[in-house]
Amino acid sequence: MQRRDTFRLALAALSAHKLRTALTLTGLIIGVTSMILVVTLIEGANNYVASKIANLGTDIFQVSRVPLVPGNFNEIILARKNRDITPDDLRDLQMRCSKCVAVGAQADTLGRVVTESQSMTDVSIRGQTANMGTISTLEVEYGRFFHDGEGRAAASVAVLGSSVAERLFPGRSPLGKTVRIAGAEFTVIGVCERIGAVLGQEQDNFALIPLSAYEKLFGLRRSLLLEVKATQPIDPAIDEVRLILRSRRHAAPGARDEFFFSTAETYMALWHDISRVFFLVFVLISSLSSFVGGIVIMNITLVSVTERTKEIGLRRSVGATKRDIAGQFLVEVLAQCLVGGLAGVLLGFALALLLRAVTPFPAHVELWVVGLGLSLATVIALIFGVYPAMKAAKLDPVVALRTE
Repeated sequence: MQRRDTFRLALAALSAHKLRTALTLTGLIIGVTSMILVVTLIEGANNYVASKIANLGTDIFQVSRVPLVPGNFNEIILARKNRDITPDDLRDLQMRCSKCVAVGAQADTLGRVVTESQSMTDVSIRGQTANMGTISTLEVEYGRFFHDGEGRAAASVAVLGSSVAERLFPGRSPLGKTVRIAGAEFTVIGVCERIGAVLGQEQDNFALIPLSAYEKLFGLRRSLLLEVKATQPIDPAIDEVRLILRSRRHAAPGARDEFFFSTAETYMALWHDISRVFFLVFVLISSLSSFVGGIVIMNITLVSVTERTKEIGLRRSVGATKRDIAGQFLVEVLAQCLVGGLAGVLLGFALALLLRAVTPFPAHVELWVVGLGLSLATVIALIFGVYPAMKAAKLDPVVALRTE
């Protein structure tokens, strides 16, 4: 029996029972759809984290009193005993670090931003050095960032996040307008590009002012966050910054650092740890659904073998081998699963694109995911199709022909 005849007979058997075939594949379709949806969402989140959250650049790192990406709870408790990173630390690094192209700093607090007719609370008020305009990944959409002269003079200028600008100045440009922060007036000189929300948290709710102006309003009672633009490669600059800060703190040899470094790889490593857990959980759920779907396919195929016992006996009597019979039923199961897998892939892509269109959650569609869905369907077919195929092949042709 030629292979094309096997495929023809298998497809004819499936098309003869369209409704039963569709209902049989429901579990498999749900399983593949779930897997495709999870993979596309995680891929989209990976790209978003890389471009928006961990986009420090390969030559930039951060130095903080407490870990920005904590490894465990004990580490956070121990870090609370660390001494603050001060303006003196900033100035010493700016003067002594030979492998640092630029060293900037930021302090922040929550506050209220007010105009003549609008008010906004819980805004992140961030005092920054002027060189943060070139070190930070924030981009000014229109207007400008404050320069060194304004930073030294504690000028009353501000750069707003897009959400703050839209809320306080609806339908009009905020450039040149005045806002009040902690009772002091600031002139808006720029608006940053929109970042968007990350896991439901708004990222554009901030106002940037010179660090010197921030110090006048709030003081520098909290530790500074340093951002360092380094020469390549980045590791020698990190080592030099560590040496300078340890010497300023008179740290004994072997004593732990009282500060932490964060790079783009640090953020991405944390995200990959988080996404890996979500991926494994959802893949386990989708695999369970696919497993249930495979059991249904096997049961329906066994019913089909029983219904077609006489057909099997007739084919055996005219020369079909056990291999031909087993191949026919295995191809039928494989065809069902591939159809179900393709339907699951298309449905998963459609749901991912719909979710991306109606929500801010990112979804990234990759063509290799098609192969993943079809591979899952193929594995299900091979696992749950072999037993019915072998049972059909082992039927005695004489007994099968007597079946009514």
